[in-house]
Amino acid sequence: MANKSSSIFGNEMSAKDVQKAEKTKEKFIKKYGDDGDYDYSFSLQDNKVLAPLGTKVLTFGGGAEFSDRTIFIGNIRMGFGHYRISMAMASCARALGYEPVWLDLNSFTDSTCTGIISGQNDLYSMGSRLSQRSKLFNKLYWEPLNSEGFRKLSYNSADQASAELMANLLKNLPKDKPYVATHVWPAQAAIHAGFTKVVNAIPDNWPMALHLAEGSTHTIQTHSAWLGYKALRGMDKTRSLKPMPQGDIVYTGHYIDHELVENLESDTNYRIDRVKNGKAIRYLLTVGGAGAQQQLFADIIKALIPDIKSGRAALFVNVGDHKNVLESLQKLVPELKAAKIFEDDYDAAKAWAETAITGEARGITAFCHKDIFAAVYITNLLMRASDVLVTKPSELAFYPIPKLFIQHVGGHEIWGAIHSAEVGDGTYEVAPGRETTDMIRLLQDEPEILLNMNRCILKNNREGLYNGAYEVIKLAVSK
Repeated sequence: MANKSSSIFGNEMSAKDVQKAEKTKEKFIKKYGDDGDYDYSFSLQDNKVLAPLGTKVLTFGGGAEFSDRTIFIGNIRMGFGHYRISMAMASCARALGYEPVWLDLNSFTDSTCTGIISGQNDLYSMGSRLSQRSKLFNKLYWEPLNSEGFRKLSYNSADQASAELMANLLKNLPKDKPYVATHVWPAQAAIHAGFTKVVNAIPDNWPMALHLAEGSTHTIQTHSAWLGYKALRGMDKTRSLKPMPQGDIVYTGHYIDHELVENLESDTNYRIDRVKNGKAIRYLLTVGGAGAQQQLFADIIKALIPDIKSGRAALFVNVGDHKNVLESLQKLVPELKAAKIFEDDYDAAKAWAETAITGEARGITAFCHKDIFAAVYITNLLMRASDVLVTKPSELAFYPIPKLFIQHVGGHEIWGAIHSAEVGDGTYEVAPGRETTDMIRLLQDEPEILLNMNRCILKNNREGLYNGAYEVIKLAVSK
């Protein structure tokens, strides 16, 4: 196995950085063990949410069989974003005639790989929540870490060493199958394990060395980020860096589910019709996997209450698998107690969302699911019936629906809102407080704003902007 910590795209790392990377790896071994000599076996299981996407879930067991059409979707549960992108990849893989296998490296309990990822996920979630409660922590630590700390080539060096401990989990899987990773750790682990057709689908629009997995083909959703990655911009400010080799970074467009792309024109025309005819504007408010921004959500809901009561607005709230967030919001906004709530009834929630695409929508409807797949995918279903997606500028920044961007959580997210505003399908990022409520008033009272966003979505679709997930799958199977 080549040492990918000491040289990254031909850029030699200092002895100090390599030593630090090895110390990080040793720290993880001490905490989570080293299962490098263990032989894992697997089975394939059905999943209610993923079944319509033609996707089975890989779990421990035995007897898993893979066909010539198998494609692995390597991911991790870290927030909701990487699951959401994986669902887009699985959806488009099925649409192109392949058989996606869901491979979540954070789901194999007792493995060294899952131990490392789960521990890092807990730290990241805690940091996300704390950043919303402490302006000082956010300013002095969280923002710099997410915008500049993860950007450093030395960070990638440490990750590459740690990923060596993840590779054994994949040892007994067929290495010649196409493999699409929606987080860098599954990509790095697959490369270390010997997979030969790895595509690393980078989620962010801010170039960071965190996302590099040398040996894979990297894909990106925007042209500006393509150039930033190509040049390894700002990843080591002490020297000039050799660029990524030709073909190692590929622009694809936005990673969007087949179901959303297939129905984009009709769904957008329904939105245009609702705006032109003065119907209630439907807002979809989503809580991320870390469960942050509760007070901001409460303020947004309060701002919408008068319009909801008058029938000029309707609200869908997905709290994911955070029932405690729903309970907290009900205390902050008493009107939420009267909302229609779908809790752990995915079939009913799905049926309601499908009916709402062409039907009426009034008042407030809330959704809460313990099952992580349902918690994530119900947002996809609700998007088709919504007029405005209220979200931080994370992975949802790239979806083909008008978006109201609220405050980011982590500096790397800023560039998602910038890109969306430039292509015309979202607002700029609004600050908490008056700027947020003022934007809600504009969306309510100035119909030309939403009409313009929807026209931009139709134009972008004609130009193929939202076809990125199809292109990723094609790239993986052609390697």
